[in-house]
Amino acid sequence: MHDVAVIGAGRIGSIHARNLAAMAGVRLAGIADADAVAAGRLAATCGTGVIGLDAAFGAGAVVIASPTPTHADFIERAAAAGCAVFCEKPIDLDAARVRACLAAATRASILLMVGFNRRFDPSFAALKATIAGGGIGRLELLSITSRDPAPPPAAYIRSSGGLFRDMTIHDFDMARFLLGEEPVGVHATASAFLDAVREAGDVDTAAITLRTGSGAIATITNSRRASYGYDQRIEAHGEAGLVAAGNRTATSLVHADRHGFRTDPALPFFLERYEAAYQNELATFIAALKGEDVAFPDGEDGLRALLIADAALESSRTGREVAL
Repeated sequence: MHDVAVIGAGRIGSIHARNLAAMAGVRLAGIADADAVAAGRLAATCGTGVIGLDAAFGAGAVVIASPTPTHADFIERAAAAGCAVFCEKPIDLDAARVRACLAAATRASILLMVGFNRRFDPSFAALKATIAGGGIGRLELLSITSRDPAPPPAAYIRSSGGLFRDMTIHDFDMARFLLGEEPVGVHATASAFLDAVREAGDVDTAAITLRTGSGAIATITNSRRASYGYDQRIEAHGEAGLVAAGNRTATSLVHADRHGFRTDPALPFFLERYEAAYQNELATFIAALKGEDVAFPDGEDGLRALLIADAALESSRTGREVAL
């Protein structure tokens, strides 16, 4: 039985706490949050109690789902306590701070997994397996589409670190994961079509090109606004074929009549779209705690995705490709 505490009783913390509470061989050791009411409400739902930070880091393993500015400090506290960590992305918005945090985790020899949940989506995982197995020959062109149905609140945008570090960082990790090699250059262009986003000092629409040493190219398109739902698609083109993973809908029903073909809309947002991915990534974390040989995104993956995000931001401001 593995004891795992959750820090953070917000939206993502609630997902992780509920998934842990439902897992065999896991005891949810408690919920820690600065908001005692939110912590109590989530703890009651999951059949556990409210705990303080010291108790959370004493649980043996902790899921960090608190606001981004707390992540690095909490990882270092966990390292000092010899506590294994699953941390939501990003580790921090500053690469130097991330490096210091990773050094602390390495010195303490703790398990550190970063929450790039999209690697664990069944469709995307199958796409990766097809590429890795040679199903399309040499990968030449990778296209990633990621568009949110609506922008987050302005207060969130101002503290998020910007589109590239907050939203596109998932796509940068996915690009690295699927390409199987590191990008050597990034070019990005971005616009702010929404007044609220522009006033918050950010952009809401971007197109990014990653170039690798082998010549493979990855393109990423982002938008904070998609009127038709949560748009999550990947297409990989190789010398011997193509493999693609499309949007998920509530049902596979297709209704055809003289007006055309109609289907259900794409699932509304990440909570529904990546429900299985969140379950799978925590199952992988628990497997790693047991000592099983499983692959997962670690602190170095978190750092590399952030460095690409920083380079994309620089490129969008200068108009030039930035070497990685």
